[in-house]
Amino acid sequence: MRVVYSEELADLATSMARMCSLATDDMELATHALLQVDLVAAEKVLESSTEMSRLATENEERGFALLALQAPVARDLRQVVTSIQLVQDMTRMGALAGHVAKLVRRRHPEPVLPEPVNGYFAEMGRVAVSLGRAATEVLLNRDSEQAATLAQQDDAVDDLRRHLFTLLTVREWKWGVASAVDVTLLGRYYERFADHAVEVAQRVIFLATGEYAPAGETPEPLDSDEEAARRFDEAERSIRNRRRGEGDQNP
Repeated sequence: MRVVYSEELADLATSMARMCSLATDDMELATHALLQVDLVAAEKVLESSTEMSRLATENEERGFALLALQAPVARDLRQVVTSIQLVQDMTRMGALAGHVAKLVRRRHPEPVLPEPVNGYFAEMGRVAVSLGRAATEVLLNRDSEQAATLAQQDDAVDDLRRHLFTLLTVREWKWGVASAVDVTLLGRYYERFADHAVEVAQRVIFLATGEYAPAGETPEPLDSDEEAARRFDEAERSIRNRRRGEGDQNP
């Protein structure tokens, strides 16, 4: 019986790594769709949500069954409970990749991004995918030292998003409010994907050590499109007022 139980725990861990890998593959493909205006790639990302939902349901059921039938304690209990929590992180990662793909589909055949910001998102996508791959690896090898390095890589995504926000609100933005909203939402999607990858690593540290130290802020809920539009309407009005004031000072 104990051998079967150990095999079930190992299978659950492998399945969790598969979820993380699938979410990362989806974000990599969604980034390609975003940068190349590739509708076929975007649709493939959205189609994979069915597999992600299946894995999420299956893994949650496995975890709860182990809790109910095996009554695990100590490290085994941590593994089962952590696995149930990880399902939510990786489901969210997959959903964020889907948000990128949906935006590509919504704007097609037009590109979502103005050309000057393509480089920002190419780099954000690269870092986010790298974090997803690293999170998958630490799920498999349970290396707490490697897991601890992911938070430092996440800083690059945060920096890029701050630079984007500066570009949108401080410099002259000539692509309109709708484009500004798209860019803002996309920046949030990549930032949150990276945050969840780091959260996966933090949970691995907890699993290995029994101690949990969050690497940063808890991911916030995504703003709705309406809320983002409202915020950028305010920003645009502020920019117009500032320009008007500068014009008054220069006869």
